[in-house]
Amino acid sequence: MDYLPLFLRLTGEIALVVGGGRVAARKVEWLRRAGARVTVVAPELVAELEELCARGELRHRRERFAASQLEGVAVAVAATDESALNAAVSAAARTRRIPVNVVDSAELSTFIFPAIIDRSPVVVAVSSAGEAPVLARAVRQRIEALLPGRLGVLARFLGARRARVQSALPAAARRALWERLIGGRAAGEVLAGDEPAAEQSFARELDRARLGAAAPAAPGEVYLIGAGPGDPELLTLRALQLLQEADVILYDRLVPPAILERARRDAERIFVGKESGDPGLQQGIHELLVRLALAGKRVARLKGGDPFVFGRGGEEIEVLRAHGIPYRVVPGITAALGAAAAADIPLTHRRLAHSVTFVSGHAGAQDSLDWRALAQPRQTVVVYMGMSELPRIVARLRAAGAASDRPAAIVAQATLATQRVLRAPLAAIAALALRERIAPPALLIVGEVAAAPAVALAASDAELASIAVSGACA
Repeated sequence: MDYLPLFLRLTGEIALVVGGGRVAARKVEWLRRAGARVTVVAPELVAELEELCARGELRHRRERFAASQLEGVAVAVAATDESALNAAVSAAARTRRIPVNVVDSAELSTFIFPAIIDRSPVVVAVSSAGEAPVLARAVRQRIEALLPGRLGVLARFLGARRARVQSALPAAARRALWERLIGGRAAGEVLAGDEPAAEQSFARELDRARLGAAAPAAPGEVYLIGAGPGDPELLTLRALQLLQEADVILYDRLVPPAILERARRDAERIFVGKESGDPGLQQGIHELLVRLALAGKRVARLKGGDPFVFGRGGEEIEVLRAHGIPYRVVPGITAALGAAAAADIPLTHRRLAHSVTFVSGHAGAQDSLDWRALAQPRQTVVVYMGMSELPRIVARLRAAGAASDRPAAIVAQATLATQRVLRAPLAAIAALALRERIAPPALLIVGEVAAAPAVALAASDAELASIAVSGACA
């Protein structure tokens, strides 16, 4: 380890920054956020530093650096483009045992600025010891994606209740309480912005800790999480965060292994995939959700696409409400949106489609559909779960008035490396799917936009000319 990670308390301390350019301005920003009183030594300042100086938020010494300027300084930064000047600042600071950072010169520095994730009072610092700062920033971005934006609020919420916990519980019982709070409902309510509810959850947990074994078990929580169309990079940040918290994960057949790998390593994984024609399994899923949650588990019900788009999520929250089990719903990119984007098919388009309709292609659902409305032109129809009924779906659309040459597309394994896109007139799409042995998961998209991008998005000559003229003026 080339550097010992430390956090300096600079509130009210003097920080000297030598240099008045943009790099210096970035260092000034971090020093000010840490509460330091900043003095900048430079003949000239960039506009943002001039503005801070005008507002009295930093002191400017419009002169060259001199070692005497380090008197009373807690930390120094050299951020000029003059190597000799930077070296002089470093030498003077080292002589006085003042921590010094020289931008882009680890050998002249006694400390370095890491890549910082600020969720104050929670702060995460990432460093490559000056070897690869761009890599350190990339690591920071990945960590930052996993940390809730209100993490600092949660830290303050817990900190404000430390005295109550210390007065109510012996030291041996406190850690278990804090772990339950951080991983339980109270933390989730703080992160969701509902601090009054979080206070009630905190009080209940504190009472349980006081009662010990005599306390009734508190129910767990269920997360209904949309896993998106398949590509793990399309998971939402909230989905990633809750997958790291869940004790148990119930997943279906549309969730690929790459998404399950993003979950907590020690979480129990239970496959609850339903095959077509097996509706009774949904009742078993309801019973499993209730049993696990009442046992105090945090349960992630991980669904392909979005929980509320042909995902039975509405039925599941009805069951959870009936049993008094708290839950959270995390939307996902539904299959239609993921497939359309991956295949460059706009579901709506100013010249071609003014509306889009999602329908189920299951045999039982077809009788309730308004086929005449679905067959109308200048709209887009997306059929979920329709591959086994594809010839019948095409026949009903045509019988309702859809033109035989109406564009249609099938997107299979959307967003994955195995994705396939087939395009054909409506009359030929079923035969093409059979010949190509298309299997679920796959979506049927019907409408003028299905010919995109080659045909549907071709702008008129007048529009192209307008675009060209606008570009020339720009």
